Amino acid sequence: MSNQHAVRETDGRLGSLDAALQPGPIRRWLSGILFLVLRLAGYIPSNHLRLLAYRMVGMRIGRGSHIYMGAEIRSPHLIRIGTGSSIGHRAILDGRGSLAIGSNVNLSTGVWVWTMDHDPRSPTFDSRKAAVVIGDFVWLSCRVVVLPGVTIGEGAVAAAGAVVTRDVSPYTIVGGVPAIPIGERPRGLRYELSEYTPLI
Repeated sequence: MSNQHAVRETDGRLGSLDAALQPGPIRRWLSGILFLVLRLAGYIPSNHLRLLAYRMVGMRIGRGSHIYMGAEIRSPHLIRIGTGSSIGHRAILDGRGSLAIGSNVNLSTGVWVWTMDHDPRSPTFDSRKAAVVIGDFVWLSCRVVVLPGVTIGEGAVAAAGAVVTRDVSPYTIVGGVPAIPIGERPRGLRYELSEYTPLI
């Protein structure tokens, strides 16, 4: 990769692992190896061993949380998950811009959460990062996409297939592309998803 094609970072803030994996021949190899290891970890047929592998590379995962098989994890050292949360099959969790997921959060099958993308107005295709925060008791239904910079308030729900491009207020139900409010969720939620921890 030539310098002119190297990805530019617009915010200048990088974690220590990110800094070690910026463009350069050796660093690209290390980045590729880490990506491969994380992809393989996603297919370990044991929830306990998968979580152990993710924690070993710096991901902070609370007690009783689980990540189903097939997840794709990017920059795990910049991802934090609270207690009793469930990350569904084939989810993508992008920690490059920082990702915080609360407690008793349900991310259904195929949810993608992005914290980094490209600036479509940039003549050099610059990248940009923005943190995503997902509050307690949030439910993102299957194939929801969350874009960088979004905060989803406590108890909110995104309907299946929604593309969440802006903040969602607590206990609001959103749906569509782009997602807009379509309802409200009752308050006083008290379930614990840790009761449904999978063996595999």
